[in-house]
Amino acid sequence: MLLAIDIGNTNITLGVYQADQLIAHWRLATDHERMPDEFGILFIDLLHHHNLDVSQIDGICLASVVPPLTGKVSEACRDYIHQSPLVVDAGVKTGVRIRYDDPRAVGADRIVDAAAVQKLYGGPACVVDFGTATTFDAIAENGDYLGGAIAPGIGIAAEALFMRTAKLPRVDLQRPPNIIGKNTVQAIQSGLVFGYVSLVEGMVKRFRAELGEKMKVIATGGLAEVIARETSVLEIIAPWLTLDGLNIIWKLNQPSQ
Repeated sequence: MLLAIDIGNTNITLGVYQADQLIAHWRLATDHERMPDEFGILFIDLLHHHNLDVSQIDGICLASVVPPLTGKVSEACRDYIHQSPLVVDAGVKTGVRIRYDDPRAVGADRIVDAAAVQKLYGGPACVVDFGTATTFDAIAENGDYLGGAIAPGIGIAAEALFMRTAKLPRVDLQRPPNIIGKNTVQAIQSGLVFGYVSLVEGMVKRFRAELGEKMKVIATGGLAEVIARETSVLEIIAPWLTLDGLNIIWKLNQPSQ
């Protein structure tokens, strides 16, 4: 079995694969203060909760956009799961050619997503990832990663309103009853939810103008389903796309491949 780990700025996502089947998955808050021993104990507890044992894990593949946590999680994997993780970085086979001015500047999660799209859905495609940032990634018909766009994430926008204003409250990210809010909470929810729906629809339209009418649109990330309920432009909802990509990349880097 493979343990796939995606370390993001807001969440750490984990999944266990048996062959190509995702049999367990978890989404945790990213905690910069957590020590390797804490990560190790947490991983063991999560596995046991799904009646899985450390001895059943015979590989780990890890992508991270938080360098200070990469070493801590890797140490936890070695000490508690007894496996050294394959960290997606320069020199790791991904099957994706990166057509970016500086390929090293592309986040590992975006490349892993591209690997998953290339294998599972094919190009041309636009991947919309609703994470700490809302990212739009362009995948060519031949599977090349072309680049993309980065906007502040919905959570960041909501927190900025709360932190930078005197009277606006922190709100739950959910659909309000109406576009026109009848109170401050509903007005903020409308601006966040429907504002980001319009952002997504506009960016998808612009990406399609460059990639062509055959472009698929794949949504991933923790808030993908919230936005997908309000628009038809998000054609495929793949909340565990990055984990799927890690499973694909792990196989590419095995000696038998």
